[in-house]
Amino acid sequence: MSTQKNHPYHLVDASPWPILGACSAMITMVGIIKWFHLNNPNLFFLGIFTTLLVMIQWWRDITRESTFQGLHTYQVTMGLRWGMMLFITSEVFFFISFFWAFFHSSLSPSIELGMTWPPKGITPFNPLQIPLLNTLILLTSGLTVTWAHHSIMENDFNQTTQGLSLTVILGIYFTILQAYEYKEAPFTIADSVYGSTFFITTGFHGLHVIIGTTFLMVCLFRHLNNHFSSIHHFGFEAAAWYWHFVDVVWLFLYISIYWWGK
Repeated sequence: MSTQKNHPYHLVDASPWPILGACSAMITMVGIIKWFHLNNPNLFFLGIFTTLLVMIQWWRDITRESTFQGLHTYQVTMGLRWGMMLFITSEVFFFISFFWAFFHSSLSPSIELGMTWPPKGITPFNPLQIPLLNTLILLTSGLTVTWAHHSIMENDFNQTTQGLSLTVILGIYFTILQAYEYKEAPFTIADSVYGSTFFITTGFHGLHVIIGTTFLMVCLFRHLNNHFSSIHHFGFEAAAWYWHFVDVVWLFLYISIYWWGK
């Protein structure tokens, strides 16, 4: 039977990675519960390790399909673009729910909060210290990833490398500063609705920064291995879209939670 196809679409081969990725995610979540209740992080680290293994091998297969087998045709790429746009749209509504919770409590604080915002006993962060520095870092990273994008469209290998490398470094720097901020926080996630909304919103944003940084690191590795060209680089383009989304969410977060909600 002939294996030649007469259509431009990509019908993926059977892959073990979706089911193994789901199992790894389940192990990670059960490991978090075990860590919280039994103070034993072993299962959590096992889940993280297996998840990383699945990620590496799944991304390897996708890179092979797109770069070496030529399966990502124009129609396939358009499908990927729409998929990424819909995914980012879903992420927007994900964060809207957290902002809704914050404004619901802050615009009309209940008597349990002392009829004031921030609630009595809460000392908020100074928005002109680490939060402002993190804002400058993310805005700068938005510039560097745009620089890398324009460089890759102009086939400028060195400037693309420089722009991507700087973006990854700035993403890591942001994460380190946020971890330090959490360590020095004068309140916890258990301190009223202020602590809950603050740590849930900034925490999920921090998780998205880590994911975006990983996304860009993979793109940097692929770029250094000449996987991208000026007309075939959607993997990088998707990472850039995601990173700009992370930037915009942080701007709303900084203005509303750190500055206005102070």
